[in-house]
Amino acid sequence: MKVLLVIPARFASTRYPGKPLVELAGAAGHRKSLIRRSWEAAMAVNGIDRVVVSTDDDRIRKAAEDFGAEAVMTSETCVNGTERCAETLAAVAGDHDIVVNLQGDAPLTPPWFVEDIVSALERNTDSSVATPVLRCDGRALDALRNDRANGRVGGTTAVFDRSWRAMYFSKEVIPHIDGTFAPEAPTPVYHHVGVYAYRAESLLAYPSWPPGQLENLEGLEQLRFMENGAPVLCVPVEARGREFWELNNPSDAPRIEAMLVRMGVD
Repeated sequence: MKVLLVIPARFASTRYPGKPLVELAGAAGHRKSLIRRSWEAAMAVNGIDRVVVSTDDDRIRKAAEDFGAEAVMTSETCVNGTERCAETLAAVAGDHDIVVNLQGDAPLTPPWFVEDIVSALERNTDSSVATPVLRCDGRALDALRNDRANGRVGGTTAVFDRSWRAMYFSKEVIPHIDGTFAPEAPTPVYHHVGVYAYRAESLLAYPSWPPGQLENLEGLEQLRFMENGAPVLCVPVEARGREFWELNNPSDAPRIEAMLVRMGVD
């Protein structure tokens, strides 16, 4: 199967305007933009036929081309990264079977997360979308709870059935659980990693579906698939000692920089 990897990036982020061009310092102190770090993460993934940065902003396009990425201009009317990926797929040449959405705010995404969801989608022919979920330990759960207690929208959590088919995604911490866990102890909460592998035909259908109530309430694009009966497969992944966090808010930048330093990533 031919796989296209798209990095959707827009300047006018509601929570963090200009986020793709924010510079993050690595282990040796070198500063690179968020979009560059996301592109470097994409280039480390095996089995990808083509990688493009998809944006509606000339500043991001120029920055991407300056560090050697292929950039595709898409319209300002795309309301989320999935719509931008669909528009990108329709615009580029090539008969791609699977499209990966590696969101431009997740530069710490390990390459095997992407490889695992592509492989899972190839095996599970009844699924329209595959996306990774990472079981939280006590430390990660505390971070999620702390964000919500302080009014910040941080990570997303997921619940699924016995076949790993998604039942719901939320910016709240679900399922509800009482009590605390030791920092290294596994918990019943799964952090949804915002990476997607779509079947091309499902992705192209997505913009024709009107956003549903749950998508509007949660602000989570993957819920549109579920609200329209398109099965979403959750794929359990292992961190293998790697730290992971997304840049959702300005306060996440120093957290990610500290992780880059600890992992020796420049």
